[in-house]
Amino acid sequence: MPSNRVVKIRSSGDSVSAREMREGIAAIQAEQKVSPAFPPAVEEAAAAAAADPRLPDLDRTDIELVTIDPESARDLDQAMHIERDPDHGGYVVHYAIADVAAFVTPGDPVDVEAHRRGETLYGADSKVPLHPTVLSEGAASLLPDEVRPALLWTIKVDETGEGIDVEVERALVRSRAKLSYEAVQADLDAGRAS
Repeated sequence: MPSNRVVKIRSSGDSVSAREMREGIAAIQAEQKVSPAFPPAVEEAAAAAAADPRLPDLDRTDIELVTIDPESARDLDQAMHIERDPDHGGYVVHYAIADVAAFVTPGDPVDVEAHRRGETLYGADSKVPLHPTVLSEGAASLLPDEVRPALLWTIKVDETGEGIDVEVERALVRSRAKLSYEAVQADLDAGRAS
């Protein structure tokens, strides 16, 4: 079962324990035949895809989406916006997921490699990405102030949080800000969250 738990090495970069940890992670990656690096053909296909995505016609850049991730994250694959629903007394939740299919074609080198990898693997001080960073941290990432293709969920919930309607469509979106978990929680706790 995949885990999203992140462990960071807190000792200095050159200490014996940090070096041993990095060597151990490298040994595990070699044993499992996983590597952060991609074959040249995959990198080339990803760069070509990043330059020529299949964009949807629907423009929903009017929605003030934000991402919430660790501060150092660049692979921003989810964004959201929540607003009051005046018609039903509940909320309208807009939830955008990066549309990797706008860049990856079934059977192309990026797709084949992604199927081989299965998922992004996170380890202490390391990450083995599912897609090359030109996509995952660049053209397909929901970086702030960049127009990106996404699968946009519009979910209406009543005042109890029960779903009453949902729609999913491919759309162009633009995140307004890259927020961190800590900053959002602090804003919520202080009553200053927008």
